[in-house]
Amino acid sequence: MGSVGSMMLGCVSLLLAAAGAIGLVPLIRRALNSGKTVTQPAIEFMLENPLIEQPLPEPPVLAPAAVQILEPAQIYRRLRVLELGVASLGEPRPGHEAIMQSALAAIDDAATQRRYFPRRPNLLPQLMRAINDDNVSWRQLTAIVARDPSLVGSLLKMANSPYYRVSVQPIESIERAIVILGSDGMRSLVSTVLMQPIFQASTSKEFPRFPEIVWDHALRSAHAAIPHAALVERVDAFAAELLGLISGLAEIVLFRAAMDHCAATAPRKPPDPLVIASLLDSHSATFAWRIAASWDLSELMLGALEEQMVDSEPTTALGRSLRFGRCAGALAVLHANALIDEATLRISVPQAGLSQAHMRSMLNRLLAKQEDPRDKGKQAGLSRLVA
Repeated sequence: MGSVGSMMLGCVSLLLAAAGAIGLVPLIRRALNSGKTVTQPAIEFMLENPLIEQPLPEPPVLAPAAVQILEPAQIYRRLRVLELGVASLGEPRPGHEAIMQSALAAIDDAATQRRYFPRRPNLLPQLMRAINDDNVSWRQLTAIVARDPSLVGSLLKMANSPYYRVSVQPIESIERAIVILGSDGMRSLVSTVLMQPIFQASTSKEFPRFPEIVWDHALRSAHAAIPHAALVERVDAFAAELLGLISGLAEIVLFRAAMDHCAATAPRKPPDPLVIASLLDSHSATFAWRIAASWDLSELMLGALEEQMVDSEPTTALGRSLRFGRCAGALAVLHANALIDEATLRISVPQAGLSQAHMRSMLNRLLAKQEDPRDKGKQAGLSRLVA
C-alpha cells in the first residue's frame, strides 16, 4: 500500500509540474515576443518554481468609442447649446424659477402675443387648398401665384435651376414653371417662400447664431417629416412639412419675446442662457399651437402640435411624423456643425418604419448643405431644398 501511495504522489507531482510548465509557455512566449532577452537561468528558475506568481502586463486602456447613441433629451440639450453659442447651459441657480415665472407671465399676456405673433401669410390657405386639390387646374394655380411677385420670382428661379431645367431655353412662363416643378416641388417652394419673411429674425449680440440655427433645424425637420408622413403614416406630407416650419417659427417668436423681457427687466445684465433654453424647452410647442390656431389651420394639424407639448409618444399619424422630423432634423444640425459624427447620427435616428433605401435617401438629403433662403443672394439655391 505504501508503494502504491508513493507512486500516486509521484504521478500527481509530475502532473502539477507539467501543468505549471504548460502554463509558463505563454509567459515565455510573451517575453520572447517582447524583444527582451530571456536568459537561460531565468527560464530555469521559472520552470523550477512554477507556482510562484509571475508579473503580468497591465491590460491596455481602451479609448472611449466616438460613436454613441443619443437620447432625444441629449440631442435637444446639445442643440440648445449650439443655438445659444455657449460651452454649456449649466445648472439652475437660485432665483431661476422666479425668473422663469416672471418671463412666462409677461410672454403669455394677450397683448404681448398680438405683438409678436406673425399674421398668417395671405396666400397660404388658397395655395394649400389648390395644391392639394386634384381638380384645380394649372391655370387656376397660376392665377393664385401671379398675385405675389416675390413668389413668381422664386418660382422661375427654381424652375430654371439645374435640378429642374430640362432644356437650354429658359423658363419664363409661370404656368410652365408650375408644370415642371409638379405638386411636390410647389409644396416645398410655397412653404419655404411664404415662411421666409417671417423668419427675418433680428440677431442679438448675446446669441447671434440663434435665428440661423433655428431656421436650419426647421428646414431639416420639414425635410425629414415629408418621407415619414408620406411613406410610413400615409398622411399629407405638405401638412407635416408646414408644421416643421411653424415649430421653428414658434421658437423664434418665443426667443424674441424672452429677449425683450430680459432687456426690460435687467437692461445691464446679459440674459441667462439657461433661462432662455428653459423657456424654449417648456413653451415653444405651446407657441407653435397658438400660431397655428391663429392661422385657422386644421384640427388635425392643431392636434399634431398639441402632442408635442408632452413627452409621451404621439397618438396621431401627423404628430408622429412631426416628432420624428424634429428629432432627425436636430441630429442633422448637430452633424452639420461637427458636434457629432455621421455614425452617431445614423444610429441615433429614431426607428421610424422607413425602409433601408428610403432611410438612406432621407439621411443623404438631411446631410446635404442647406441654403438659407433668407439671404436674397441665395434664392437660386432654393432648388437644393427639394433636390
